[in-house]
Amino acid sequence: MRVQIVDPAAQTPPFDRALSAALARAGAQVELVTSEFVHGPVADPEGYEVAEIFYPRSSKLRSGSLARRALLFAEHVPSMARARRGARGADVVNYQWLTVPGLDARLLPPKATKLLTIHELPRTGEGRRYAGIAAAIEQMDGLIVLTEHGAARLRDEMNVPANRVHVVPHGAFDYLTKLPEERPLLRELEGAEGPVILSFGLIRPYKGVDVLLRAFAELDSSEAELWIVGRPLGVDVADLHRLADAAKSRVRFVTRFITDPEIPAIFRRADVIALPYREAQQSGVLYAALAFGKAIVASDVGGFREVGATGEGETLRLVPPEDPSALAAALDHLIGDDEARSRLASAAARAAAGPYSWDAVAAQTLALYGRLSGK
Repeated sequence: MRVQIVDPAAQTPPFDRALSAALARAGAQVELVTSEFVHGPVADPEGYEVAEIFYPRSSKLRSGSLARRALLFAEHVPSMARARRGARGADVVNYQWLTVPGLDARLLPPKATKLLTIHELPRTGEGRRYAGIAAAIEQMDGLIVLTEHGAARLRDEMNVPANRVHVVPHGAFDYLTKLPEERPLLRELEGAEGPVILSFGLIRPYKGVDVLLRAFAELDSSEAELWIVGRPLGVDVADLHRLADAAKSRVRFVTRFITDPEIPAIFRRADVIALPYREAQQSGVLYAALAFGKAIVASDVGGFREVGATGEGETLRLVPPEDPSALAAALDHLIGDDEARSRLASAAARAAAGPYSWDAVAAQTLALYGRLSGK
């Protein structure tokens, strides 16, 4: 089977490349169609081809600049046209993202079986984006969502027929545990002697880092450290520092994009991973934490509950969202109870090797491709 995985703006390279490699191991002929990722190194292709045909000029400009944004939109339609021509030999084209969904719905290849993976679900209040995603959905032969929670939202909020919605879980990012080169622990994080609680990834309002800081200030333990690691987006870091000042023990911030080679040392040193999200369908950070076999405390939102109970007992410690006291109690318990922390860590490792392994994800994905394409 000839498969294209398409992520025009390279929004999720770890997901794209892990899925492409797993599909290739399962016997598919895979091409990842994307653009250059400018923030750092990406995983080398394993058994699949990469075509960086999107945004050849704007990808060279500084991320976030007005010039890059303007040129990207100027290049968008020609890039989509190249992708459309390149899809002529594909049996299945699986879009991970669409940059301008309403427009892109008119630029899709006419013959290949087309699927869209919904990584983030729009809200009805998002207006133009909601309408654009709805238009794109109409042109797809099937939709992949990462959780049953996401499937229910598609059915209930966007009125998508149930037979068009297919749940295939996210895979654990185990490639991070076997990088050919790992960098040492960041200098800013060296020297921690007690337990470390880690909040990792883009710092965005919905991720509840402020809730975590309030919880950390309530902790009984004065031995633990809290690490806030990731690039802020739509968050005033000064406000977070003010919350950190109320804590009994140390809070360290690293507020920049963290490249893949820097990630393993951070996760290996952490004792507990905190995901105090206000809302989420899923989180790539969760699947990195599973891969490293770490104890995880997460808000009971979105699809986290589905990962939290995999049939083999508790995999995540779930707490109510936006409840600093409940989060503090869960963190205090895990910091002070090595056995409880070890049980959660072992459950995370089993989940990463079992239902959330990329080979399991690829098997489900290829089966779905076959049903929809008749191949």
